[in-house]
Amino acid sequence: MGEGKKGRVFLRGITSETYGLGEFRSKQLAAPRVRNDEIVVDDAKVGHSGDSADSRTWWRVGPGDEPFLTQTLQVHFVQIPAGKANHGHGHQNEAAFFILQGSGYEVHDDQKYRWKKGDLVYVHTDSVHRHFNDGDETAVALVVKAKSTWMYFGLIQQGRSGPVENEERFGPREDWSQIWTPGVLDRKKVVSSDDLPWETTREGKVRVLASPDHTDQRIFSVDVYQQEIAPGGKSAKHWHMADEVLYVLSGSGKSLHWEVEAEIAEKYYARVAKEPSVHEFIAGDTIYVPQNTVHQHVNTGDEPLVLLSVQNRLFRWLGYDNVAYLEDAPEYSGAATREAAHAGA
Repeated sequence: MGEGKKGRVFLRGITSETYGLGEFRSKQLAAPRVRNDEIVVDDAKVGHSGDSADSRTWWRVGPGDEPFLTQTLQVHFVQIPAGKANHGHGHQNEAAFFILQGSGYEVHDDQKYRWKKGDLVYVHTDSVHRHFNDGDETAVALVVKAKSTWMYFGLIQQGRSGPVENEERFGPREDWSQIWTPGVLDRKKVVSSDDLPWETTREGKVRVLASPDHTDQRIFSVDVYQQEIAPGGKSAKHWHMADEVLYVLSGSGKSLHWEVEAEIAEKYYARVAKEPSVHEFIAGDTIYVPQNTVHQHVNTGDEPLVLLSVQNRLFRWLGYDNVAYLEDAPEYSGAATREAAHAGA
């Protein structure tokens, strides 16, 4: 278990004496990609404002990690005992909470939102928020966010509720929401997994919780889906530019990763490794898939493997809004074959 650092790293710098950054990428790719409960890279003792005397927060993935994985996404857990709450605080970045256990409610900008196990809860941009457990068991949430994206853009006004320093310098209060995207106040803040359908796709059996297509949800920075893989089954072998963090909700298996090298000739060419690296995991682990990596997940256990996948949506707006399928999931191929046979009958 890691110890609290002297200072929290909000945004990691990249420096090099050469233009090529191959050495930086090689070091990143060499870091172990599966982390479990034994890994606490930040215990929230320094540079955090949310914990109360009762609640507990600990980090699994963040920009200050050594060895470093990513700052595209951050992953941490929040635990609140029955009848307790954390401190109220505000930050400019969004956050998404997947409720692993328990029930309770949020107060965001003085509005109440209830949640239960299996819900995905959104803390919106520029939100003052606090988490309450009014159930009879300890509540645990998996928190995923693209916080460093806000930091890179200089959106760093955050802290606990309190008066403005040197208040005499400033005029009266103005409504902050004037500069938000029109219509966001009407969007959903809590999404129940059970209300969304499972679909058979090229990726396999998935349930999309957050994406640009879900325009009724108040989330802009992360895409989230669940995937279920049957015993002996596997996902598609696929390739996208965005890196990805997956949390293992249940089951066990292995994640196969094929490194993609850039051949810079008259244009960019992708050179995919002939053999994958293999990363075994069990329930409660997080799996990291680096940027620009071909990957596939395999269920090696005797129960369904259920994964929760998160990606930073910003990649889509940078021109990487596509997935290349090198091999479809078996259930999709089977469904396509049955559909073709039915059509020809």
